Amino acid sequence: MCHAAVAKTVSKMVLAGFFLASVWACSDSDSEPSVIVFSGEANRLNAYDAESLAKQTVIPSRRDDPESGRDINAQICFFPDGSRRFIAGEDTGQPNPPQGWGVFQLHGSRVGELSATQIGKLSPTYQNSLDNAENYGCGFLSDGRLLTTDEGNQASGPNNGQLIIWFPPFDRSAEEQRYCKLDVTIGTAGGILVDPSDRIYVASARGGGILRYTGPFPTSNDAAGGCGRKDDTGAPLADHLSRESFISDPTNVPTCGSIVQTPSGTFYVASVLNGVIAEFDAEGRFLRRILDPPTSTLPIPTGTPYGIALDSRGTLYYADIGLTISEGEFGPGRNLGTVRRIRFENGNPLPPETIDTGLNFPDGMGVLEE
Repeated sequence: MCHAAVAKTVSKMVLAGFFLASVWACSDSDSEPSVIVFSGEANRLNAYDAESLAKQTVIPSRRDDPESGRDINAQICFFPDGSRRFIAGEDTGQPNPPQGWGVFQLHGSRVGELSATQIGKLSPTYQNSLDNAENYGCGFLSDGRLLTTDEGNQASGPNNGQLIIWFPPFDRSAEEQRYCKLDVTIGTAGGILVDPSDRIYVASARGGGILRYTGPFPTSNDAAGGCGRKDDTGAPLADHLSRESFISDPTNVPTCGSIVQTPSGTFYVASVLNGVIAEFDAEGRFLRRILDPPTSTLPIPTGTPYGIALDSRGTLYYADIGLTISEGEFGPGRNLGTVRRIRFENGNPLPPETIDTGLNFPDGMGVLEE
């Protein structure tokens, strides 16, 4: 997401309520794995050691480093094959080249010694929108097929956010990538979660709540693989779509933006506008609030969760975008963003702890465990 564009449309961002989910790679050793938390902020990719809370900017923005910087944002997903490759929103120089998702190889093992090399780029066609169609969600099916979302119209207009499936390999240029659009009618599409049964969950901030998609999904970008139609841009479109409303709860999560699944099979869903993170059971029924703000008046003391990630120990991390009111408009405040975490004791959430402060537009998050 280009943060210059974000600054011009802050009120639309409030309505969008974006999603961020976590993906982790588990260690085979008997000892507890190390946890590195990643967060996109001000077009940078930051990393935090979950124990010491040491911080490193792994990828600087193009503004920070005009020669080698990249503009990074959105959900951060590590490939499930243990390769330490990851995908994140990458829109350096948009609109030429257009915004999309970068594929990166992570180097180093400890915060302070990390670096990343871009090895691929994915840029689809976008629906005609009133807003710039911002890239956001990512996820993987069990066989390695990649999923992404872009928001489409953020605050008004037709629902035209997209859910796209991409076919490997991904270490090549945007022009060489192959994809098929699964859905082009999502109301402000946010982040992605894929469950162990390969069902896809997508956050929809404008009226959709959490949508669930059931396969089989296309295996190639042509009719033989289940992708024989074309959308209005002429891009490949799936022949069939199996979509249902899984969670719709405007009382607790009116701007569904992010979802993760716990080891017990429940779901945490974040809503940026009212600052709530709620838990739902395996059938999508409300259970409780994990983050229950003391007030809904901005700025909210416990923050406005924009993206969330979960590690295998059960710790929940969230990016607080720092919503406030300025000159009668809602939007992220300058240097008001934070990264926080919620730990649990006997199954009960403890008050959130602040990991980092003074941030601008913290949005995407992800977790790597080794």
